[in-house]
Amino acid sequence: MSNEPLLPVQRAAQLSTTGPQTQWLIEGLWAEQAVGIVGGEPKCCKSFLALDMAISIASGAPCLRQFPVRRQGSVLLFPAEDSLAVVRQRLEGIASAAGLSLSPLAIEVITAPTLRLDLSTDRQRLANTVAAIKPILLILDPLIRLHRVDENDAGQIAGLLSFLRELQRQFQLAVLVVHHARKDSHGLRPGQSLRGSSELHGWGDSNLYLRRRANQLTLSTEHRAAPSRDHIPLQLTQSESAVALSIWTQSAGPPSPAISSTTQRVRQVLAELQEPVTLTTLRKLCVMRTSSLCAALAELTALGLIIRTDKGYQLKRP
Repeated sequence: MSNEPLLPVQRAAQLSTTGPQTQWLIEGLWAEQAVGIVGGEPKCCKSFLALDMAISIASGAPCLRQFPVRRQGSVLLFPAEDSLAVVRQRLEGIASAAGLSLSPLAIEVITAPTLRLDLSTDRQRLANTVAAIKPILLILDPLIRLHRVDENDAGQIAGLLSFLRELQRQFQLAVLVVHHARKDSHGLRPGQSLRGSSELHGWGDSNLYLRRRANQLTLSTEHRAAPSRDHIPLQLTQSESAVALSIWTQSAGPPSPAISSTTQRVRQVLAELQEPVTLTTLRKLCVMRTSSLCAALAELTALGLIIRTDKGYQLKRP
């Protein structure tokens, strides 16, 4: 036999019946120092949920006006897809819906045009930034814009996720990654519907999944060490310029419609212009397909928010 010592063992009936309880960052939604994913198909308000969590943690106000924050602190955010103007507008709208002002909140936004987590130089830059700011939550949105590895290759994606886990352990913070689900995946469990390797599902300590069926948006929670919840009904609502997610309750009646994120983007671009703009110019400013732009313009027209003149489209002003 080897001279190596035996592994420690204990009779099962003698194991302790007490242990550490789940510590929450946002009760019921995200465990403290948890890594995980906010997942869902495109246009399911994943970014809105991530930003709502940022506002809540930075302010201490309940997330979605319902889930209590158990630890308040600073947030570091990298929005890889939306313009900085859109990010600020969304954050201000969510803060307004919560009765808050954005200005005093410690939400730091990485303004670099790109961040590649598969490059050692960018990994070090991110680690240095985290060390300097000391956030308790890091939000990366979305995963697909943060690397050039094959997400279906378990070995490649595992290396990227291992770096984020190391970051979490080294700096004792929570890491939230926004990630897309496959389209038409309603027959699968939420975690199984995520695009790419199953490593992504298994990596998370806390995962949140958004799904849309017809006009109904629902949220499901999944935790490694706490009970999960399914089909929490949500709605995206708008009050003046404030667009935010909220819990939908039966007493509130049917969910009220809110304009989509694509339409909101078109509206924001029009709001920054003083003169009418042609369809061609607007498409270049919004950086979107003609079909998506036309659908957004039709929605804004139906809501009475824009007008069309001989010179082009213009936001309807008071």
